[in-house]
Amino acid sequence: MCGIFAYLNHCVPVTRERIIELLLRGLERLEYRGYDSAGIGIDGDFDDQGVPQATLLKSPGKVAKLKALTEACSLNMNQIFNSHLGIAHTRWATHGEPSDLNSHPIPSNEKCEFSVVHNGIITNYRELKTFLESKGYIFITQTDTEVIAKLFQFIYDLDKAKELNFRELCEQVVCQLDGAFALVIKSLHFTSEVVAARRGSPLLVGIKSSSKLKTNIIPVAEGCVISRANSSRGYNTGFSSANLSSSFSELGSLSSFSNLNLCENEHCELEFFLASDASAIVEHTRRVIYLEDNDVLHIVNGQIAIHRLKLAGSNPTDPAKATYREIAHIELKIQELMRGNYDHYMQKEIFEQPDSLLNTMRGRVNFDKHFCVLGGLRQEMETMQRARRLIFIACGTSYHSTLATRAFLEEMTRIPVDIELASDFMDRHTPIFRDDVCFFISQSGETADTLNTLRYCKGRGALIVGIVNTVGSSISRESHCGVHLNAGPEIGVASTKAYTSQIIALVMFALMMASDKVSMIQRSKEVISGLQELPDKVKEVLKIDQEIKQIAKELIDEKSLLVMGRGYQYATCLEGALKIKELTYIHSEGILSGELKHGPLALIDENMPVIMILIKDATFTKSQNALEQVRARHGKPIVICTPECEDIVEKYAFKTIIVPSTTDCLQPILTIIPLQLLSYHLALAKGYNVDFPRNLAKSVTVE
Repeated sequence: MCGIFAYLNHCVPVTRERIIELLLRGLERLEYRGYDSAGIGIDGDFDDQGVPQATLLKSPGKVAKLKALTEACSLNMNQIFNSHLGIAHTRWATHGEPSDLNSHPIPSNEKCEFSVVHNGIITNYRELKTFLESKGYIFITQTDTEVIAKLFQFIYDLDKAKELNFRELCEQVVCQLDGAFALVIKSLHFTSEVVAARRGSPLLVGIKSSSKLKTNIIPVAEGCVISRANSSRGYNTGFSSANLSSSFSELGSLSSFSNLNLCENEHCELEFFLASDASAIVEHTRRVIYLEDNDVLHIVNGQIAIHRLKLAGSNPTDPAKATYREIAHIELKIQELMRGNYDHYMQKEIFEQPDSLLNTMRGRVNFDKHFCVLGGLRQEMETMQRARRLIFIACGTSYHSTLATRAFLEEMTRIPVDIELASDFMDRHTPIFRDDVCFFISQSGETADTLNTLRYCKGRGALIVGIVNTVGSSISRESHCGVHLNAGPEIGVASTKAYTSQIIALVMFALMMASDKVSMIQRSKEVISGLQELPDKVKEVLKIDQEIKQIAKELIDEKSLLVMGRGYQYATCLEGALKIKELTYIHSEGILSGELKHGPLALIDENMPVIMILIKDATFTKSQNALEQVRARHGKPIVICTPECEDIVEKYAFKTIIVPSTTDCLQPILTIIPLQLLSYHLALAKGYNVDFPRNLAKSVTVE
């Protein structure tokens, strides 16, 4: 949700046209996150004192509309800047509808003395707004972000002697904010400087240099203390001129911490790229710093400083992280972010699944000797095998992947397995114990509800395991151990290949847990043989693409759609229904066939389209009974089945979709693909944007 991109050059002559081009390109790389408006902030014309004035260009709609706006701009595009900060943003509306005013960057006043781009939600913005309005500040937007810009202005105006530098000013503001956020700020008073901060929302910094950097370690200094005393949410909201002035003096003792020169030569050419994720940075540089929660970043004159704000009365969970940030190297390739010969990212990602599944297994499954090793979990296996319970916590599609593998996990581990929705888990304040093992599954690794739950469980002493697709994400960094899916970047908002790779990762974990159980040897061999054949069988399923396209055309006018199955296929029903909802805006419901007689059967008649999944497994006879019940009510079921079932279901099915058969715990991978294709083709037939469905975002970084 929302995307931040910023570019700062030092001793690198760049034209205004090139700066705008870089900002727009960064936003295009972040479009997949979901958004409804976009904007950029750059230096405009110079005033009588030779100081550049800020220019904000923004509008609701897509980045292409913003690009047209920049092309019509009257500024001199050939103006050269040796040092310049440009900020950019794609907004997913939370407070206030998409509009010119509500689009980011949000200015502090008409002069744009401070301009802010923000990802996240400020939960105490009402209190902040009331306080600032009492001081005479007038708000013009409906956003929570405006309180940040106004708070910068208020503290700057309050500091009559102008003793605060840009970083100290940012610390003062961040200490007053409650909620999840990533911020980048541009100011007329601190030209060619940037400050940024994060808490709960991702933010990283890319560094490009004309010469070798003299260090890969950035020391972290201790910043101001965030008081818990005056807020039920845990942060200080007791505003007055007195307490703000008092906090100025507290910061004075910290100002001696010097910014770090990254190069030996102070005139070294440096470019800095700030972004919500690596996809916007990788084409410029592979050297990045991942900011941690409560970090405040300051870059000026090619020098960098990071301060870490402290929560009063708390200790950092990882003392090492409180003392340094490492300049990491990202492996992401720009080619992976391109559509290639496909019409849409979602189509590309559906058809990439034979390769993404193979990459998830690569180096982890020994097909000859029939065993699995997940290197990221090896050191904690003994702890996990002694666990009282295994708790799998996720949201949306990731939650469905845990349901798809729950039975196999219980079968192989003989340990109770709990499956939890992250948002509900936190609402219940669920008890967690030291002998629990908590798994957190997320494609992006930044899902806010999942991340909040991770911190809750970690604080109670549980072992934390992350299963994510994005290297360097918050969940991967904050987990004790984990598994990277290696499925490759997933750009389409509706998850496809990450879902099937999550299933594979969880199956491999179950096999690893059972590796010392003699009673499970034969079962493990059966599943590992199935894993070996799986990529080829996925290719077989993809060959029915045109058949699915024809079925989609027949469903184009439907207003509702039911998807039914049981056993291992129940998760497929939920995930398939979710895909149809996400992309086609048709009401769709995944139903456990065993519950058909307990209510859903009332919906069945000749006008209700039904998709049913029947697999020749332990639940086949019961699923067949459900099929007969639907047919007896004049339903016209579209049945997804394996070849062994075709003759049996043919007399009851309105249409049949045949997929290859495999071992039961892997069958959900083959049965979900027809539903992925159906949602894709149905959305296209209805004229919808399959990569960017309305109201949805790829990375859900707000609660």
